[in-house]
Amino acid sequence: MPIAAVLFDLDDTLLWDERSVEEAFEVTSQAGAAETGVNAAELLSAVREEARALYESYDTFAFTKMIGINPFEGLWANFTAGAQPEFRKLQELAPVYRKESWRRGLIRVGVDNESLAEKLAERFASERRTRPYVYEETFEILKELQGNVKLLLLTNGSPDLQQEKLDGVPELVPYFDHIIISGDFGKGKPDVSIFKHALDLLGVEADQAVMVGDKLTTDIKGGNAAGLHTVWINRVDRPHDPGIQPKFEIKHLSELHGILRNL
Repeated sequence: MPIAAVLFDLDDTLLWDERSVEEAFEVTSQAGAAETGVNAAELLSAVREEARALYESYDTFAFTKMIGINPFEGLWANFTAGAQPEFRKLQELAPVYRKESWRRGLIRVGVDNESLAEKLAERFASERRTRPYVYEETFEILKELQGNVKLLLLTNGSPDLQQEKLDGVPELVPYFDHIIISGDFGKGKPDVSIFKHALDLLGVEADQAVMVGDKLTTDIKGGNAAGLHTVWINRVDRPHDPGIQPKFEIKHLSELHGILRNL
């Protein structure tokens, strides 16, 4: 049966989110170093570690893990959307979490300065928002696929934050027949239900659909469980997981054409 639909992940599949986050961290840490004389790289490392630990300490962690919202997204998200009550808790926590992550990071490198922590927290969020990067082949592959197969964007995350990412690259949205954000749906990848919901929207069977994503633990694991053909985009030679096997592995989205022809 020929392939009728391709499902794409968003972050680090079509959008280069990792670059956006790294640059925001670097610029903000350099600003902190310029004011205090500390080592910027050490501050960056400390803030990342403290942010992750603090994020996991909140009682909202299980929910954010289920929806698929990572600690560094929490450093610039406002959580103003989403029907679940956990999003209202996150909305309250967000300003505290942002400042406290930087405050604890600064303390780790010998600086106790709450006002600077707040300043750097705001700087990071601002820097991240100015960096919506798209992979060089993203629009080319979408243009080539559009009209030949149905296209669906399946992304984990907070509704307002994922929408903000899409608003930052407005030319991306028109390529898709449907866009599903886990925070709107109520469960995130790898839960099979969100993949079944996508297939229902598209009106196709699982063996007629391909899931393309960069994360084995969400995109590939969930796609496999739902019966889709899975394609792991592994641009930077991330380690394999013997427990999660994609049907195909590629380094560049242009390789999709050969896969779709053979399927």
